[in-house]
Amino acid sequence: MAWTDPVDIYCERVSAAFWAEPVNALTNAAFVLAALWGAAEARKRGVRSPMVWVLIVMAGVIGVGSFLFHTFATRWSELADTLPIWSFVAAFVLAAMHFIGGMPVKRVLRVAVIIVVAAVGAIWLAGGEGADVATAAPDPLNGSGQYAPAVLALAVFTGIAFWRKHPGAPWILAAFITFLISLSLRTLDRDICTSFPLGTHFAWHTLNGLMIGLLLQMLIRTGHFGKIPSDSAR
Repeated sequence: MAWTDPVDIYCERVSAAFWAEPVNALTNAAFVLAALWGAAEARKRGVRSPMVWVLIVMAGVIGVGSFLFHTFATRWSELADTLPIWSFVAAFVLAAMHFIGGMPVKRVLRVAVIIVVAAVGAIWLAGGEGADVATAAPDPLNGSGQYAPAVLALAVFTGIAFWRKHPGAPWILAAFITFLISLSLRTLDRDICTSFPLGTHFAWHTLNGLMIGLLLQMLIRTGHFGKIPSDSAR
């Protein structure tokens, strides 16, 4: 398939026009707002960690990439949407292990290799955002299956946070619940087009922006940004 091939997998899109998905496109502002919220809190608390600021920027980039996908709606813009999402997921998991869990950098880097391999595999197996209904059989999950690793990661972090009585536990639980709701709405989008032409994908954007905002706040407010023990010290 060519990079310029059209992708039409959401209720709101009924033509190939740039503004065929105005609500889906504009609700990506939720990711930018999450980034601004994180930046304001990080500045307030004097957090200078490059990783934290990279995550804040990445949150905003997710909004830009998704905006491109819901306006151009082509294969290349689909990639511009997917890559920032998975990059943020991988980077956040690593940052949480380091700043929340206290894992030494060398060990985090080893885990990073596993995460990259798993993320690439998930994207390849899912085939991107979802199948184009004009060229393939409908996916019963509407492409949401690719986010199973993210659900698993949040579930594990939530369990560990409460088990360790970490102060960030309520934040990650709220993020986990928000993500489950948003993923359910994303999955329903295509199946309710007849009764609700606007669809529910806009809610996926809005709630995911909130979810990312909660995760950033958890990291910024409860992360330990002092010296992390080295491998030799542990």
